[in-house]
Order: sequence, then structure tokens, then C-alpha cells
Amino acid sequence: MTKTTPEQNKAIVLEAIEILFHKRDYAAAERFWSPAYIQHSAALAPGREGLFEFVKVAPRELHYENVLIVADGDYVMLHSRISGIGQPVNWVVVDIVRIENGLIVEHWDVIQDEATRESSKSGRPMFGDKFPA
Repeated sequence: MTKTTPEQNKAIVLEAIEILFHKRDYAAAERFWSPAYIQHSAALAPGREGLFEFVKVAPRELHYENVLIVADGDYVMLHSRISGIGQPVNWVVVDIVRIENGLIVEHWDVIQDEATRESSKSGRPMFGDKFPA
């Protein structure tokens, strides 16, 4: 059993996202996600196959943009925006992943449509410091 530090876990997750979501290199992405990967997302089919299929059928414009990443032991949490998904609005997402032996083994998420300036009761953007165009 290989134990990784929180900093290593953050680096693993960010590299995995880059390879899967932006480079769409599915063979290379397999080395980051466990074959026994557990997917808790209501938006995706089970396992890493469900995640990979989501990316495969998504528009080429799909972009995963991370603004905050925090790690505590084997858990990594990301606050991100997913754009270019063929929906009327972007998604703002909190992803939580669990790392084991240097692999992503489990995932949970909270997904919300990104608010516009007009729809935000707080008057503040949900992601970063600017509202979407």
C-alpha cells in the first residue's frame, strides 16, 4: 500500500482532470482511476467507464476549470466550473474524491447551474470573481 501526501493527492487529481477532460487521452487516464472506482454522482453512470463515457460524448468545447483545491489525508475537494457541455448554462461543481494507493477510487459531487448577475440574490458570482458572460 502506497501512502501519498495531501499535496501529492492534489497533484494526482489535477493531472488526472487535465488528461481526461482536456487531452481526452482515455488510455493515459486509466492510470489515474482505479478499475474498482466508485461513482456516487447522480449525473454519471457507474465506474470509471461511466465517467469516461460522459467525457467521450461531451462536446469538444468541454472545459473543466478549477479555482480551489483542498486536501485532507486521502480526500481531495475541488470547486470548479464545467463549461462547454451543451447546456444553456455552465455547471459549478464541488467534487470530492478519495485517493488510495495513488489512484482515484471514489467520487462524490454537488452540481449546480451557474447563476447570472440577474439571477443571483446575493449579487455575487458562484465561481471566481466575475459572473459568466
